[in-house]
Amino acid sequence: MILIVAKWPVKPEFADQWPELVREFTAATRAEPGNKFFEWSRSLDDPNTYVLVEAFDDDAAEAHVTSSHFQVATTELPKYLERTPDIVNVTVDQDDWSKLGEMSVD
Repeated sequence: MILIVAKWPVKPEFADQWPELVREFTAATRAEPGNKFFEWSRSLDDPNTYVLVEAFDDDAAEAHVTSSHFQVATTELPKYLERTPDIVNVTVDQDDWSKLGEMSVD
């Protein structure tokens, strides 16, 4: 599975609108074959930063970055950002979320 975590530094004047600004991109990505999850969160430390956690089957990432909705996003979304997003992109040897054993809930 390819796991990607990206920090999106949104311009303050667009931070509250961000979920709506990425709504179509999010829906289209979630509908892609091979997408495991695509989840946005807002930073507790900086309300102008959103964190995107996404995962794809190993062979699905290329289809994502060549999709028409990804191309639209790379053209349209930068105007709402303070700077280029930071990213961590790794391939992990699992197919989904694991349980956090140190915080087991009975």
